[in-house]
Amino acid sequence: MRVPERNAIRPIRALIVGFVALAAAAPSAWAELRIDITQGRAEPLPIAITEFAGATAEDAQFGRDIARVVSANLEHSGLFRPLDARAFIRTEASVDFLPRFADWRVINAQALVHGVAKVLADGRLRVQFRLWDVFAEQQMAGFVYHSSPAGWRRLAHLIADAVYERITGEAGYFDTRIVYIAERGPKNRRVKRLAIMDQDGENHQFLTDGGNLVLTPRFSPTLQEITYLSYFRNVPRVYLLDINTGRQDVLGDFPGMTYAPRFSPDGKKVIMSMAKDGNSEIFSMDVRTHDVVQLTHHSAIDTSPGYSPDGERVVFNSDRGGTQQLYVMDADGSDVRRISFGGGRFATPVWSPRGDLIAFTKIHRGTFYIGVMRPDGTGERLLAEGFLVEAPTWSPNGRVLMFFRQWPSDKTGAGNRSKVFSIDLTGHNEREIITPLDASDPAWSPLIPF
Repeated sequence: MRVPERNAIRPIRALIVGFVALAAAAPSAWAELRIDITQGRAEPLPIAITEFAGATAEDAQFGRDIARVVSANLEHSGLFRPLDARAFIRTEASVDFLPRFADWRVINAQALVHGVAKVLADGRLRVQFRLWDVFAEQQMAGFVYHSSPAGWRRLAHLIADAVYERITGEAGYFDTRIVYIAERGPKNRRVKRLAIMDQDGENHQFLTDGGNLVLTPRFSPTLQEITYLSYFRNVPRVYLLDINTGRQDVLGDFPGMTYAPRFSPDGKKVIMSMAKDGNSEIFSMDVRTHDVVQLTHHSAIDTSPGYSPDGERVVFNSDRGGTQQLYVMDADGSDVRRISFGGGRFATPVWSPRGDLIAFTKIHRGTFYIGVMRPDGTGERLLAEGFLVEAPTWSPNGRVLMFFRQWPSDKTGAGNRSKVFSIDLTGHNEREIITPLDASDPAWSPLIPF
C-alpha cells in the first residue's frame, strides 16, 4: 500500500533548510507504543533501524551514515536496543509503501525506522524517514528534512530526537552541543582550552589556543554566546564569546571571583560569586548595562549560584551553617533557606530545566558523588561516584546529566586524567563521551532551534 506525503513545510535555521511532515494513509489511529521514562529504569525497546536507501553511491553513503548516527544516539540513551542488521529478513527499499510487518515481528522488532537519502539537483541533501509501530502496524512519525550535505549529521540527530519524542512522549536531546575545558600536560602545568562538540563527541572544535587559562564555560539561553572565566595576565576576566562569529567581549574584570557566571533563563542577567573584602558573596549583573547587584550579605562563603528555570529562585552552596551545604533563595536574595541535610558536603548545584530536581556534587568520607534532590531537599539520590566526579550539567529535557570524572595521579604527577561522562536519572546508564584530550567542566546547550 502506497503511503502519501503531506505538504506542510516549516523553516529551520542554520544548515537545515526545512522539513515536511509525512502522513500515513492507513490505519488512521495513532499507535500506543510508548516507553514510560518517569517510572525508573526501563527495559530497552527493541528497534530496527535500516540503512537509508539511496539511488547513487553518494546517496547510499549518506543513508548509511545517517542510520548509523540515529542508531548510536538511541542506543546511548539507554532506552532503545537497536537490533543487529544481520537478523533482518529484509530491508525496506522504499518509504512510500507500507512495510511487511510480519518480517519485523519475527525478529521481535517493536519499532521500525527506515528512510531514503538523496542529493538533489540544486545540491541540497533530502532525507525522508518513517517510524512504525510494528505490532500495531501503524505509522508513528514521518518527516522529510533538507540541508546542505555538510549538515547530514544534524539531520541524523533530528531524526533520533523525533523517534525519542514520539516513543517516550518527551523532547529529545540529541540535537545539542557541549562546551567544555580540554586539558593536557602534567598536573602542575596543565594547559586548558575552550572546546565545543556535538553531544555525542563529534564535530569537535577548539575555541581558544591555550595561551590563557580558561574555566567554567556556560551557554546562554539563546545558544549564541558562551560565558567563561579566563585569566589574562593573571587577572580573572569574564568573557562573552559569540560562537558563530568568534567575537569575544569582556563582561568584566572581577578579581577574586571563584566561578564564572551563569545566565538567567531570559539571558538578560548573569549570576556569579565574587570575593569582596576577602569574603565570597553572590552578585547578579545586567548583561546590557553591566550594573551589579549584591544578593547575599553573610560572613560565610557563598558560591556556585544558578537560577531556577523560571528565574524566580537561585540555588547556591554556602558554609554559613558550619559545613558546605546547598541553599535556595528568591532571585532578589531574600528568603534564604537550607535544603541539604544529608551527610557530607555539597557543591556545584544546578537546577534541572524541568524545575523538578537540583543536581549537585557531594563529598562524603573521601568519596565524590553526583546526585540529585528535589528543590525542597527531599528525595536525595546518588547516581555516580569516584575519586573525583564533579560539575553536573543537564540535558535540555532534564533526563540526562553530564559531568567529569578524574583519576588520581601517581607520585610523579602522571596519570592525572579527566574525562566527560553522561548518566541518566536511573544511575544505570553511564557512558564516556570520547574527546581528543582530557576533558572537564562540561556545559550542555539547549536544543538547537529550527
